[in-house]
Amino acid sequence: QVQLVESGGGLVQPGGSLRLSCAVSGSSFKIYHMGWYRQAPGNQRELVATIMNGGRTNYVDSVKGRFTISRDNAKNTVYLQMNSLKPEDTAVYYCNRAYVSATFYFNWGQGTQVTVSS
Repeated sequence: QVQLVESGGGLVQPGGSLRLSCAVSGSSFKIYHMGWYRQAPGNQRELVATIMNGGRTNYVDSVKGRFTISRDNAKNTVYLQMNSLKPEDTAVYYCNRAYVSATFYFNWGQGTQVTVSS
C-alpha cells in the first residue's frame, strides 16, 4: 500500500514563503499524476495544484503565480513552493493522485498544517 507523508508546514506571516514536501512510498511514483490539496476548517478539501507524470502543471486561479508544484522522481517526492502567502491560504495541505477517480486515490496522509497570520 502506498503511503503519503507530507511535511514542511508551519506558521508564516502574510507575504512569506513555505516549501511543502510529500514523500510517496513504492516504486511506481513516476507514472502517477500528482496533486496538492488543501482543507480549511469548515471547508471541503480542494485541489490547488497538479503535476502530470510528464511534468505538465496546472493551478487553481487563487494560487496562480504564487505557488509552484514540482516533482523529483528519483526521490519519489512532490513539492509545493508557496510564495506571497495570504491568510486565506491557511489550511491543512495534503498530496495525492490527480486526474483519476477518487476510487483510485491513495489513503490520505496526515497532512501538514499551514497557518498564515501576523
